[in-house]
Amino acid sequence: MRIDKYLWCIRYYKTRNMATEACKKNHVTVNDNIVKPSKDILPGDKITFRKDQITYIIKVLAIPDNRVGAKLVDLYRIDQTPPEAFAHLEMLKLSKEHYRKTGVGRPTKKDRRDLDEFEFETDNDWDNEIE
Repeated sequence: MRIDKYLWCIRYYKTRNMATEACKKNHVTVNDNIVKPSKDILPGDKITFRKDQITYIIKVLAIPDNRVGAKLVDLYRIDQTPPEAFAHLEMLKLSKEHYRKTGVGRPTKKDRRDLDEFEFETDNDWDNEIE
């Protein structure tokens, strides 16, 4: 099976095109060799790829016939990604909150929508009291 199709089948990429693009951008290696999207993989291969600022390391156990459900993914791969990678991602998320605290600076689109919704609710309450 092709590497791009495999990564799509085991649900690491939402579309096969996204998996193909990752291969073309040299984000995917098989057994420490950069590969093209058409590279065939076999059980026992070690796949390393970078996605969402995490370097995933997986070992191929079997080749699925088609895209599998989320509960069945573990039948086809072993995830060897170190837990520190996920902790690093969590730290990045927390650091983004540090730069712009809620309520400081120009409102975001979500803030504006929340304000509009709040104003609409208070206007309706005021109208009910007058009647």
